[in-house]
Amino acid sequence: MIAAIKSPGSNTRGLLAYLYGRGTHDEHFDPHIVAGFAMLAMPDPGRDENATLTELGRYLDEPVRLRNSEFGQPVIDHVWHCPVRAAPEDRYLSDAEWSEIAQRIVHAAGIAPEGDDLACRWIAVRHADDHIHILATTVREDGRRPKLHNNGIRVGDDCRKIEKDYGLRQLKKGDGTASRRPTQAEMHKATRLGWEQTSQQWLEDRIRAAIPHVTDAEELLTYLEADGVAVKPRRGPSGDLLGYAVGRPDDVNAKGEQIYKPGGKIAPDLILPKLQARLATSTAEEHPTARRSRTATPWHQATDALDSLHAELTDATGDEGSSSDARAQAHIAALGELIEATAQHTPEDLRAELRAASGAFARAQRSQIRAEDRAADAVRIAARDIVHTATGPDGSALAALLAALVWATILAGRWHEVKNHAHQADAARRTLHHLQAAADQALAPTLTELAYHQPREEARRTLASDVRTAVPDHAERILADPSWPALAALLADAEAGGHKPHQILKEAAEQRELGTARQPARVLITRIQHTSRNPVPNRRAEAARRTSTTCRPHTRRASQPPFQDGTAAHGGDRARAAACCDGRPPRLQVRGQDPATRQSPAPSHVRGVQTRVRLRAGRCEGRAAAGGIWRRR
Repeated sequence: MIAAIKSPGSNTRGLLAYLYGRGTHDEHFDPHIVAGFAMLAMPDPGRDENATLTELGRYLDEPVRLRNSEFGQPVIDHVWHCPVRAAPEDRYLSDAEWSEIAQRIVHAAGIAPEGDDLACRWIAVRHADDHIHILATTVREDGRRPKLHNNGIRVGDDCRKIEKDYGLRQLKKGDGTASRRPTQAEMHKATRLGWEQTSQQWLEDRIRAAIPHVTDAEELLTYLEADGVAVKPRRGPSGDLLGYAVGRPDDVNAKGEQIYKPGGKIAPDLILPKLQARLATSTAEEHPTARRSRTATPWHQATDALDSLHAELTDATGDEGSSSDARAQAHIAALGELIEATAQHTPEDLRAELRAASGAFARAQRSQIRAEDRAADAVRIAARDIVHTATGPDGSALAALLAALVWATILAGRWHEVKNHAHQADAARRTLHHLQAAADQALAPTLTELAYHQPREEARRTLASDVRTAVPDHAERILADPSWPALAALLADAEAGGHKPHQILKEAAEQRELGTARQPARVLITRIQHTSRNPVPNRRAEAARRTSTTCRPHTRRASQPPFQDGTAAHGGDRARAAACCDGRPPRLQVRGQDPATRQSPAPSHVRGVQTRVRLRAGRCEGRAAAGGIWRRR
């Protein structure tokens, strides 16, 4: 049951005309009063043919006129209007039941507390099976105004009790962190202009899409302005940013002026102080395309960053400390940014599912718990690296990242359930549905490729034995999974790269529990592909590489003699050393040779004879070998 309190009005007669009228689509039938402050003397135009709307309006406005005549200053916005609607699947409620519900709602709102004979005047009109309208004038019989502060919260709490008492569909209790619902006027305007979203929803999507791209609030406003959003900053005398408002192009009022909406009116977590706290957490990093020395792509780095998020949420779910909750909330907010960044740079066939996941997870990103934003720097940096990268992901990297996002969303939903965040947990479940669909679609090409080179039956039996050894509790489910042949092929490839199958299986199983996995073999495939993408280093090959036969110039020690021209062989004198070569490559000179003819007086046939090798651009030590091969010592 939903009770939507409208903005206060000043025309009682006009609202009565709507309640007793035919409706905008002829949906009103048999309008009549089911409850009121004094039913015996109440004129009801729906049941009494002699009663008029004007008479009923004057009857409700009587305390307002008396107050205006005594105080001289008229009361404005005195009409309180609250439609109360049941769910479509709820049972039919009689007039008597709607009467009881209306009395409970006006009591909870403070309009007419139970037992208060001097309360406000009100009526409840029913003109459809599934809802009523409560109308009240907010001046009491004694001339005072009722206390209506936070009346929406109190009415919402009482609606949850009404649902339980009357056996209706039970909704989740709100926590004040949801985005504002679009008004009917905003929805009608969007329909009239051909927009798929209202201005508020459009602006929220644009702001959330811009957050992974920027590092401070000023940069955010600049990015939004470049993206076609109308921006109106509010600054102090010193020029410091104090607030902001944004507007959608072509969203104008009756005078043709641009309509701006403050960030706090769009979503609670988009106010300037909260944005500054989130954006100031991460230090500026070098652009990922300039990191030539790193072999891991931003997609692999994001998967690695999610490992810390998994550990943080797992610890916070079983911990009641406020510090761990603040860190968990920060990681969940950063997870939403990473999902949005991934949606912006994935292939076109996956983008729709990931954008739907990002939109659904926006509700799970915020709660009443204050986030310790600096705790999630690694995840936020990973999101920024993805939006700044110039290359898209390969199939295995994207599949591994999506699998990690699925597990992170599961952990976020569990944490919200433990903290009784009903709306956030429901948003996490809706996000999980879209992420799982995208993950299955991204993994399909990899499974097809692995199916082409399955190992032989004997090798598969050996790998099955490794599975039973590494994960005995889930071995039978893994071996019965349709993706087991693909997992066997992947394990064979990993073994060829130097990995031990049972060890890599054990490590992959420890990264997330497999009890809730729909297809445990698929989960292991994505994790093993990520961890085994690089072969195990071969120590002998590395040692052979270090003992290369190439003789390269190096900085001479101080104990060595200087060059022939007197130039000391220090790092600062390399330019002079190169100058003596006249731009030619350095030549080897063996002691005993004629410098002019470079001929030895007597060739040496003795292996292992120590010789001194002199470079014109530097000196290195070596020893003679058969065929004139020299190697650096």
